[in-house]
Amino acid sequence: MTELRVETDREIVPVAPLDSAAFQLRPGLAAHVPQRRRRSLVVTALLVADIAAVAMSYVLSRAVGGYEASESVPALALVIWLLTLHAARLYQRDDAINHTTLDELPALALAVTVGTWLYLVAAISTGDVAVADLVVWWLALLLIAPVNRVAARAMLRRDPTFPHNTVIVGAGTVGQLLGRKILQHPEYNLNLLGFVDAMPMERRDDLEELALLGSPSELPDLVEQLSLERVVIAFSNDSHQETMSLIRLLKDLDVRVDIVPRLFDVIPPRLTSHAIEGLPLISLPRLQLSRSAVFLKRAFDIFVASVGLILLAPLFAFCALLIKLDSHGTVFFRQDRIGVDDRRFLIYKFRTMVIDAEQRKLDVAHLNRHARPGGDPRMFKIANDPRVTRIGHILRAYSLDEFPQLFNVLSGDMSLIGPRPLIPEEDQHVAEWGRKRLMLKPGMTGLWQVSGRSAIPFDEMVKLDYLYVTTWSLSGDCQLLLQTLPLVFRADRNTH
Repeated sequence: MTELRVETDREIVPVAPLDSAAFQLRPGLAAHVPQRRRRSLVVTALLVADIAAVAMSYVLSRAVGGYEASESVPALALVIWLLTLHAARLYQRDDAINHTTLDELPALALAVTVGTWLYLVAAISTGDVAVADLVVWWLALLLIAPVNRVAARAMLRRDPTFPHNTVIVGAGTVGQLLGRKILQHPEYNLNLLGFVDAMPMERRDDLEELALLGSPSELPDLVEQLSLERVVIAFSNDSHQETMSLIRLLKDLDVRVDIVPRLFDVIPPRLTSHAIEGLPLISLPRLQLSRSAVFLKRAFDIFVASVGLILLAPLFAFCALLIKLDSHGTVFFRQDRIGVDDRRFLIYKFRTMVIDAEQRKLDVAHLNRHARPGGDPRMFKIANDPRVTRIGHILRAYSLDEFPQLFNVLSGDMSLIGPRPLIPEEDQHVAEWGRKRLMLKPGMTGLWQVSGRSAIPFDEMVKLDYLYVTTWSLSGDCQLLLQTLPLVFRADRNTH
C-alpha cells in the first residue's frame, strides 16, 4: 500500500495511507463537479448568456428604431452570431488558468462584428433589413455580450465545488512559489490539494496546510483517488526522461497538464513561437520601444488623465473636505519617487496620515511586519498603522488616495500603467537587470497592482515590472486599466 507523507516545517512525517479513513484534505477542498460535467456547464452558461445578449440587443434595436422585422430575422441572426462565436473558439477557452472575459474581448468584438456582416449579407438577399437598426443591434451586442459573459462566469464560480482539483509536481522553490500564488488568487478557479515530489524542500510558512501527497510515481493513482483535473509541472528533481514519461502518461488520464517553462522569469505571457523541423523556438520581444509606441502610450495617458480629472473633480473636492474635517494639515501629501531614467519627481497623493507621520516613523518601526523573522528588510509595511487617520483608512482601502497622481500623469512624470513608483530607499535595492524597469515611466497601476497590491514581495514586484516593460502593448495597458477598476470598489484590508 502506498504511504502518504505530509511535510511539516522541518521534516517529512509518515501519516496514514491514501485510502485510509484517517486521510483528509483541508476543509472545503474536495470538488464534486466531474470534469466533463464542468465543461458542459461552462459551455451551457456561456451559450445562455450569448443567446440572452442577442435577444436583449434585438429588443433594444427595435425600441430605438421601431423597425418591424419578420419573425425569421432574430432566429437567423442568432444562428449566425452563435456560429461565429463558436468559430472564434469562445466556448473553449475556460480551461486556461485565470481566463477572464477581459482576455477574450478582442476576439468577442471581432466575432460579433463578423457575425453582423454575415447577417447583413444574408438579410440583403431576402430584402428584409434596416441598416440603421442593425448598427444599433451590433453596438448593443458589443456592450451586452461581455457583461452577460461576466455574469455567467461569476455565477458559476460562486459554487465552492466548481474549482479544478489541482496538484503541483515539484515542491522546490518554484513549485512552492507557484503554490503561494494560487492560494492568494481564488479567482484562478484552482482547488490546490498539495504537492507531488520525491525530494521536497522545507515548506514555506505561507502555504497554509498544503500536504505532500506522494512521489511522482504515485501520481496516476492520485489522479483517480483525488479526482485530479489539473497537474502543474514545476521543476521537480526527476530527470528529463522521467518527467517526459510522466507527462505522456498523464495525457492518457484526461487531466490538463501545465508546465512551468525553464527561464520563466524572462518569458512573457504572450509570445511568438516558431519551429525548426519540429523543434519549438520562442522569440522574446525587443526591449526597446519604438517611437510610435512611446507616442501612443503618452497620447493614451494624456487623454485618459484629462477625462479622469474632469469627471473626478467632484470626488476630489469631497475627499479634500473630509480630510480637512478629519485632521489638521494639508490635503495633499508629496513624496520623492524615482522615475524614468532614475530621475526624481514629487508624487501627489491625498494625505492619509497625521501631519507629522514622517517624524514618527522611528517610533512605529517596531510594528513593521518586515522587521520580523522572514520579513524583507527592504520594505516598510505596517498593518493598522497608528499614524493613519480615520478617513485615511477608507481612502487607502479603496485606493482613492492614489487619484491625485493623475496630475503626475498629465505633467509627464508618471503614466497610467507602468512600473511601481519606488521611494529612493527602496529603489537602491534594485540592481542590474532590474534597473530596466525604469525604461518606462512609473504607473498609477500595473502588473504589481492587479497581481496582489502590497502583498507582492519586493523581488516579485521587480520581476513583474521588468516583464511589463519588456512586453508592453497598448492593448495590454487597456486590459490592466480595466482589471484595476474592480480593485477600487473592493476594499483591500492589507492597506489599513
